[in-house]
Amino acid sequence: MNPNQFPTKGNLILAKNSLALAHQGYDLMDKKRNILLKELMSLIDEAKDIQEEIDSTFTRAYACLQRTNIEHGISKVQEIAFTVPIEDSIQIQTRSIMGTEIPHVKYDATGNKLTYSFESTHESIDIARDAFRAVKDLTVKLSMVENAAYRLATNIKKTQKRANALKNITIPMYAALVHNITNALEEKEREEFTRLKVIKKMHTKKD
Repeated sequence: MNPNQFPTKGNLILAKNSLALAHQGYDLMDKKRNILLKELMSLIDEAKDIQEEIDSTFTRAYACLQRTNIEHGISKVQEIAFTVPIEDSIQIQTRSIMGTEIPHVKYDATGNKLTYSFESTHESIDIARDAFRAVKDLTVKLSMVENAAYRLATNIKKTQKRANALKNITIPMYAALVHNITNALEEKEREEFTRLKVIKKMHTKKD
């Protein structure tokens, strides 16, 4: 609705409706922001826990790798490493949180079969393999959580911007418009009342 509309009862109704919608929109934006913030805080805590677990798992995995390098030799370990197939089972699905698409990464954790013989290797290579598989699982999980947190943060910023626009621009504009039209109509009613009173008085004098 144009803020420069003429002060009529119809325009007053339109202005009040627009003001009510603006208030409703702000309330919805505020609720959405709070829900997203709660989800974001949860993801940040989860990412922190995963990162700490990754750090300790990486430390253990490299210690296992160092041991297997000593027992098998670096060239032998590299040879075995090249036999490991490229991971191609990863699938990315999404779920929606208040309009924000959150990624969910899935992959076949059981698909990586042994590519070397037990007879030609020591136990250390099995331990190292399991340790790095744990690193892989945690890395996939962390990437999913961090991506979700980034998307939520971006949406929160947009939601906050829209809420601020409603609160600081749209709502005050329509509130002022309602006030101005109301005052103008009341002034018009007073003028009409005064005019009718004068006409009645003139008619009384004639009689």
